[in-house]
Amino acid sequence: MNTLGTLGIAMGSAWLSGINLYAAVLTLGILQRLKLARLPGDLGMLSEWWIIGLAGGLYAMEFIADKIPAVDSAWDAVHTFIRVPAGAVLAASAFAHFDPSVRVAAMLIGGGIALSSHGMKAATRVAVNTSPEPFSNIVVSLVEDVVAFGSAALMVFHPVVILIVVVIAVAIAIWIIPKIVRALRRLFTRPTPARLLP
Repeated sequence: MNTLGTLGIAMGSAWLSGINLYAAVLTLGILQRLKLARLPGDLGMLSEWWIIGLAGGLYAMEFIADKIPAVDSAWDAVHTFIRVPAGAVLAASAFAHFDPSVRVAAMLIGGGIALSSHGMKAATRVAVNTSPEPFSNIVVSLVEDVVAFGSAALMVFHPVVILIVVVIAVAIAIWIIPKIVRALRRLFTRPTPARLLP
């Protein structure tokens, strides 16, 4: 695989880890296992049966957790410390056969990309989870699953396309996350009632 293809898979993996790490690892592992893909660097290890099984089990847990608003918010908070480092590791693993300085750069950039997609997902889900009805949360969760599985397949067969998608998604995240955070701050900040004078 050429350098541009490796870059697409590395950054695509990092981006998807922020959205749904387990779905991405599961899809990549199965595609590699079935010899439908040839992942660069050390990403081929994702095709080990125990990794596929572990990713599948964790994806099943996330599939259920994502549909329950309170559980989903807690799940996303905990996964801040899982998705971002995992994205960095996946990006660096794709460049395993490159110079160490390239691997470090891939790890740093991959971690930043994973943080942007995770931040976008978490901020959006907090906004959706405040809705009193459960249906919007379920719909958004299912859309995320489709994006994760579809983008993982796209990344394997068209890594340059997913690289373009990642660049656009990061730009959108940088623009929209502060707006979502400000809107949530206004929602949760209530004005203090004025004290009545005696």
